[in-house]
Amino acid sequence: MYLAKVYVTLKPTVNDPQGLTIKGALHNLGFASVEDVRAGKYIEVRVKESDPKKAHIQIDEMCRKLLANPVIENYRFDLEKA
Repeated sequence: MYLAKVYVTLKPTVNDPQGLTIKGALHNLGFASVEDVRAGKYIEVRVKESDPKKAHIQIDEMCRKLLANPVIENYRFDLEKA
């Protein structure tokens, strides 16, 4: 079994209204030094697979097909034996 830790972020050219909202809230809380915030998603997926290569291929396909929108988002993942 493998655990994939998937990180999905907006591409740098895509506006991030959630990040702007967080930045504004941090400023209101007194954290004036915050210059930029980008929000994203963190997803954990466990796959019942004995071959790490097959697990990697499956997770990559999951990211491309559902977990990330490749038009506006980038993704990366770390794969570890669970």
